[in-house]
Amino acid sequence: MRAQLARVDAVLVQALIAAALSFAHLHDIASAAGQDGWKAWAYPISVDLLLVAAWRRLRTGDAKASGWCWFVIALTASLGANVATAGLLDLGDVPAWLRILVAGWPAVAFLGGTLLAHTTTPAETKEIEAADVREDGPEPPPQAPAQPAIEAPPERPAVAVPAALIEHARKVATEHCTRTGTPIDTPTLRARLGVPAPMAEAIAAHLTPTGS
Repeated sequence: MRAQLARVDAVLVQALIAAALSFAHLHDIASAAGQDGWKAWAYPISVDLLLVAAWRRLRTGDAKASGWCWFVIALTASLGANVATAGLLDLGDVPAWLRILVAGWPAVAFLGGTLLAHTTTPAETKEIEAADVREDGPEPPPQAPAQPAIEAPPERPAVAVPAALIEHARKVATEHCTRTGTPIDTPTLRARLGVPAPMAEAIAAHLTPTGS
């Protein structure tokens, strides 16, 4: 247990030292590029926050391409400051291109932080959709399809119709209603069966439910 705590303490101390040195190098670069006062201290904070946001995106397991992109950008800014302050750059005469990069960093960091913080991942999208379904409540059960109906004639004529013809007419009416979505009318029924008008009306009367 003590050995494990010692290893953790050593890693923590090393991380703190590395963070402090990187923080100081970023501050020095920003100050040399004309960002003096509190602005020079804000630059290293901005870089470190972008690193943390990108690392958090990588740890979620979703949208890793975006996470890696912004992680590399922030790491390049931090590593570039460390290398530049190692004597390779005259901090008393900073080139114009570096001043442009330093001046444009806030906009880049704002864009990256916004995209990393507010872009929903596929898992988060599924959670939002599931929450919306729970709030809306269960969908109503589907209604049974309406039974085919026949338009009722003005009155039921007293014409004898064979039972077999009525059964055949009922199949024709059901097929028509299924195909068109509307009840079959008497003229259409007459044309389909090939019977006289009085018999077609009698058949339609038999197909009309009693009491409708």
